[in-house]
Amino acid sequence: MTTSSEFVPTQVPARAIPVPSTVSPEAQAFLALPQPLPRAWPEDLSDKDALAKVYDEWAAEIESSEQALKHMSAGLLGTVVQDYGATTVEHVMLGGVSVYIATPEGVTDEDPRTLLAIHGAWVFGTGEFSRLGALYMAVAHGVRTWVVDYRMPPHHPYPVPLNDCMAAYSAMLEKYGPENVAISGTSGGGNLGLALLLRAHDEGIPMPVAAVINTPYADVTHAGDTYQTLHGIDISYAPGDLDLTRLVYLDGHDPLDPYVSPVYGNYSEDFPPVMLTTGTRDFLLSETCRVHRRLLAAGIEAELHCWEAAQHLHFGAGAPEDFERTATAKRFLDARWGKVRG
Repeated sequence: MTTSSEFVPTQVPARAIPVPSTVSPEAQAFLALPQPLPRAWPEDLSDKDALAKVYDEWAAEIESSEQALKHMSAGLLGTVVQDYGATTVEHVMLGGVSVYIATPEGVTDEDPRTLLAIHGAWVFGTGEFSRLGALYMAVAHGVRTWVVDYRMPPHHPYPVPLNDCMAAYSAMLEKYGPENVAISGTSGGGNLGLALLLRAHDEGIPMPVAAVINTPYADVTHAGDTYQTLHGIDISYAPGDLDLTRLVYLDGHDPLDPYVSPVYGNYSEDFPPVMLTTGTRDFLLSETCRVHRRLLAAGIEAELHCWEAAQHLHFGAGAPEDFERTATAKRFLDARWGKVRG
C-alpha cells in the first residue's frame, strides 16, 4: 500500500492572508489579532524532568489565560443574561467529580430538560471558568445546564477526564431520563463528548436525546489535512502547545484508541442526532468533516455547520457569528428534547 510519505508534498509560496470582508467587523477584528509566539520545547519530549520544567512555566501562563477567559466570559455572559434573563448556579460533588449546575430564571422542576456541557482545553477551564460556562450555556439555551469540572492532566490524565464526564452523565440519566438529556462539547470537550457517546454505547448505557459537538479534537494523531493547510492561519493556539497537551493527556496511552481519537470509533444508527460546527480557518476543520462523514455512513442524523473564516475559537465569543452559532445549536436541541428513539 502506498503511504503519504511516498508522495511529493505540495509546495506553497509565502504569502499574506488578508482579513476577509465577508464577516462582521467584530470577526474581522478577531482575525487581525497576532498569532501567539511559539514556545521553546525540549528536543526530547520523553524527558520527564525537562517536560516538568516546561510545564511549570506553562502552568503560570495557563493561570493567566484563565483570568483572561473569565473576563471574556463575564462580558459575554452580561450580554446573554440581558437578552435571556438571570440564572442561579450551584456547585455539587458527585463522589469525586465537581459539577456546576445552572438553572435559568423561569425553569422549574417540572421542566426536565438538562444539558451536559463539557469544556475544552483539557489543561485549563476549571473552577470559576466552569461556573461561568454553566451560566452562559444555561441562559443561552434556556435549560438547566450541568458543566463537568473534570479533573485534568498532568495530574489526572486519560481516562480520568472521560470517567468524570461519564459519572456526571450517568447521574443525569438517573435523575432526568435519556429523553431529557443532551450533551454539548467544544474542542477537547468535543472529543470527550464523542468519546462519551462511544463508551455509553459500548457499555449499554442509554444515549442522550442529541449532541452538539463544536470543532472536536477528534484525532490526536494529527493526521487530518487542515493540521497542515491551516497551520499559521488559525491563531487560536501557540505552535507546539497542542503537542504538550496531547502528551500530558495521553500519558502513554494509544492515540488510536477511539476513546481518545473518536474519529476512529465504531458508530451505528442507534446513536443520537449530532450537530457539528467548524469554520473555514479552523485547524480542526478536517476532524469535524471526518466525524461528520463517519456519522452519515453509519446512518446517524448529522448536521455540519461551517462559518466563513471562523477559527478554532470561532471569533472569541463576542462577534455576531458566535451568537449565531449558539442560536443554531439551541434550535437544533429545541427540536429534539423529549423525543424517544425507537
